[in-house]
Amino acid sequence: MLVAAVYRAAKDAAITYVPGKPPAKSTSKAGAEVALVHATDWQIGKRTESYNVEIAQERIERLARKVVGITDIQRKDHPVDECVLMLGGDMVEGTTIFPGQAWELDSTLFGQLFAATASIELLVRTFAENFAKVRVVCEYGNHGRIGKYGEGPKGDNVDRMAYQIAKDRTANLTNVTWQMSEAWHQTFSIGAYKVLLVHGDEIRTYSGTPLFGIIKRVSSWAAGIVPEFHDCYMGHWHNPASITIGNGNRVFITGSPESGNIYAAEHLAAQAKPSQRLHFIDPKAGRVASEYVLWLD
Repeated sequence: MLVAAVYRAAKDAAITYVPGKPPAKSTSKAGAEVALVHATDWQIGKRTESYNVEIAQERIERLARKVVGITDIQRKDHPVDECVLMLGGDMVEGTTIFPGQAWELDSTLFGQLFAATASIELLVRTFAENFAKVRVVCEYGNHGRIGKYGEGPKGDNVDRMAYQIAKDRTANLTNVTWQMSEAWHQTFSIGAYKVLLVHGDEIRTYSGTPLFGIIKRVSSWAAGIVPEFHDCYMGHWHNPASITIGNGNRVFITGSPESGNIYAAEHLAAQAKPSQRLHFIDPKAGRVASEYVLWLD
């Protein structure tokens, strides 16, 4: 009942938006590339000395501007007509993920849902106006769950609600398609380039980013546990990194727009600078052509 009520109320709040006309597909003969954006771990609703809902939304707007700006630079050399936006989970902070979390929030779960949906919609609409084709691929995270671990169905997740509402609110964008499911992973292709998207909480640890554990787990997935992929993208750890696994392919870990995480400073002796990730993919060669960590502070 709670899930249905939240979804219904959020959907009813949708505003009418008249989209701009998407750009025409390039006619250049140069080798085309595809922009691949990894937006993850927004933790909207978390409050620290340097982070809250308003700052999160400002940083997502900055992400949108940087993606468009860097893409325009790339287009001076070759066409970039398509964008794939990966939404990697933990878009909200949640309210009952760990004891004492209520004292680290600046909005309720209901407010978090609205704010996250608005920022997702902003990204989708911005990209729809700057690319001839946009694909959105969605995976949910552990902070989106309702209640403590195991108390409810895994699929009842606020990340998933935000994705579905954003999809409904952008249904008038004819150049946008969405991929989402209840699965713990998403696979998709950009030409010959095959991608595995996970949130990252599948690798459990309580002592920082477990690089060896990530290599071991992703290598096992690459052995046939999931459909064939080249590179794996994950968030969850809030620190950007790139790891090469045994078959020569890579794991890309994307950071978070969050800053000032007290738990990370106290228990992990670690802090991260606000960031997200942008790659440009060569679809014929099936590989990353160029890669950027986008700093958002």
